[in-house]
Formats: sequence, structure tokens, C-alpha cells
Amino acid sequence: MLIGVAEDNVRQPTLVEAKVEMDLLVRAGFNAVRVTQIWAPGETTPSAADQRILRNVVQAARLDGVQVLLTVMNFGNRTTPLTEQERGEFAAYAAALASALPQVRYFVIGNEPNINRYWLPQFSSDGTDAAAPAYEALLVRAYDALKAVSAKIVVLGGALSPRGGDDPDSIRPTHSPTAFLTDLGAAYRASGRTRPIMDGLALHPYEDNSSVAPIDGVHPNSTTIALADYDKLVALLGTVFAGTAQRGSTLPIYYDEFGVEAQIPPAKASLYTGREPATVKPVPEPVQGAYYRQAVELAFCQPNVRGLFLFHAIDERDLNRWRRVCSTSTGRRSRIFARCARRSRRPIAASSPTAQASRCGRAAASSSRFVHCQRRRFSATSTARTSSPFAAAAAWRLARAAAPLAA
Repeated sequence: MLIGVAEDNVRQPTLVEAKVEMDLLVRAGFNAVRVTQIWAPGETTPSAADQRILRNVVQAARLDGVQVLLTVMNFGNRTTPLTEQERGEFAAYAAALASALPQVRYFVIGNEPNINRYWLPQFSSDGTDAAAPAYEALLVRAYDALKAVSAKIVVLGGALSPRGGDDPDSIRPTHSPTAFLTDLGAAYRASGRTRPIMDGLALHPYEDNSSVAPIDGVHPNSTTIALADYDKLVALLGTVFAGTAQRGSTLPIYYDEFGVEAQIPPAKASLYTGREPATVKPVPEPVQGAYYRQAVELAFCQPNVRGLFLFHAIDERDLNRWRRVCSTSTGRRSRIFARCARRSRRPIAASSPTAQASRCGRAAASSSRFVHCQRRRFSATSTARTSSPFAAAAAWRLARAAAPLAA
């Protein structure tokens, strides 16, 4: 399983600079990185400057044995590719990236098309879903264009936000992943297509806020899909794509963006600007680390999941944005980074990797047994021993080798 980070700081103008940033991720225990590339209407090929930067990323990743996921996306809702011409341009742009970067195997198409920040319109004038059918049409074009470059490319669709309102009259029109995937499947069926539209699903399974432990983030009675809602997600995929050429309940899943906000230590407060939104509910650093450990273990115990990517490795200065506390907002590596690296070499479970993997496989057979198993394990482990989110990376790679649940 890939244990990665969504981090554009590796996009550097020289190979040396990119390698420095990539080395830091490897020291922390990551084996994958997700980077973004922005498309704009009218573009059919990335600029020479962007190609040079991405080549630096790819070369640095190859030297460090890191897998690269490349997200190709529009910048925001004003550049949503809605017309046939724009979809063709987007697909050509993605294919040009694949041709220029043959080492990149994974491509994520778009970013959170189920929310209005990245995709408009979300609803038609009659209140029906406008976003999912339009995104399905884009995904078809991008899938075919990328496969024409190489059949080995893995096309990841969705990159969905974990929640949405499903209300066409809302001042912030959004779709839940449950509604979006249902409508995506309906659009796919209506098209009559006999080929798949994606090789895997990308999802951003954030919790309702940072104070919610991953094992507690279960939503049996709502349309939200978070980390612990794996069974619901697999069942949904099986339903919406049943009887089609698109894999459903066996579709590989990539959690390509997940994070927990940490409280800023008083000594570092001067490095940040702005105000923290009250809805975020950040947690102390040890709790953040424990939650990341839970997230990795949950993902590892979910058979269809192929990767989990934390967001980010380096803090953003604005308190209204994201903080992960492996590095400060200025880019200076904080002391916790060194602790992350040290703890990535420690075991995170008392049992052997083989026994742990076997226990996960049995527990994942049912949601209730799975959560019960996880609760017993987490409650018996002290926060002090599990405060690093990165410790899980090395240990679970060993577990993968011993008893792989998802190749």
C-alpha cells in the first residue's frame, strides 16, 4: 500500500532542490507523493517550464524510490471544462503530460468536482445533478486519451470531497459523494459505453472536523463518506456500476488526501497569520499523531484500498488553511520532523506483521467487527507510543510484504 503525502513543495525549478524536498519525505517514512498540475481552457500541452519542474519531481522521486501521483485539474469553478472543446483540450493536456513523463503511472482527473469551489454548475435549472454527468463526460475523454499513450497508466476518477449538501437551492451548492457517485453511474449507463471510465476511485475522506478520531467517523445514516465508511463506499460502488464494464465493488480505492489539523505551539505562533476557523477544532500534536496512526491502520485493513496520502508535509502560513506540523510555515523543519523520522523505524504493533495482517483481514469481514477490533487495539495503546503518523509507513510496508491484502 502507498503511504504518501499530497505536497507540491517538491515542485522545484532544479533537480537538486526537488531532491532535497523529496529526501525529507522519505526520511519521514513516505513512499509516494501526489502533486498537482493546473489546466486552463485553451491549453492542450503543459508549458516548457511546467514540464521541466515536473521532470525534476519525477527524477527526484525515481532516485528516492517514491511513487508519483499526478493530479490534473482546473484551478477553480470559473474554468470548469464544460464544453466538448474544453473536455478535448483537457484530455489532450493530460495525454501530453503522460507522453512527457512516461515514468508517471498514476493520473488523478480533476479535484472535488462534487463541490462548487472546483466545479460549477452543480445543479441544472430543474434541480437535477449537472456536475456528475459533466464530470463523467470529462473522465471518458481523459481516460481514453491517457490509455492511448499507455495502457499501463492508472486513471483515478473522483477525487471527491467527503460530504455535500445535495440541495439545489443552497447558497453553496454541493453534492455528497454518495449522490455524486450514484449520478455518475447513471450517466455512465445512459452513455452506453462498453469500456471503463476509471481504474480506481480517489476520495478525500476527511472527518467532520479534526477532533473526530478516524475510528469514530462512521456515518451510517448520512451521505458523508469518511475513512471508517469503507463498507458503505464499497457497497455503493457495487450498486451503481453493477452489470457494466466498470468495476464497482472491486474497484481500487485511493485516499489521495486526508488530514488532521494540529494546534500551533505557542513558540511557533509568530510564524502564522490569520485566524483559525472555529469549525476546524484542531487537536494537540500527540493526538494528531495518534489519529494519523489510526487512519493508516484503517486504510491498511480495507482490502480495496491501495493508498493513503496525508495533506501536507509542510505547513501553510495562513491559519485559515492547512497545518500538519512536520514543518513550520516558513519551511524550516520543526523538531517534530526529526521525531517523525525516528519513529518511522519503530514497530507500531506488538504482534508480528503476519499476525497483524491476518487479524485485519478477519476483522474487515464486517463493519461492526472491524470497528470493534480497531477500538480494542487503539484503546490498549498509549498516545505517547503512537504520536507519529509516519511510524505506520515503514511498519505497514513490512506487513504488506508479509501478507498483502491489496496488491
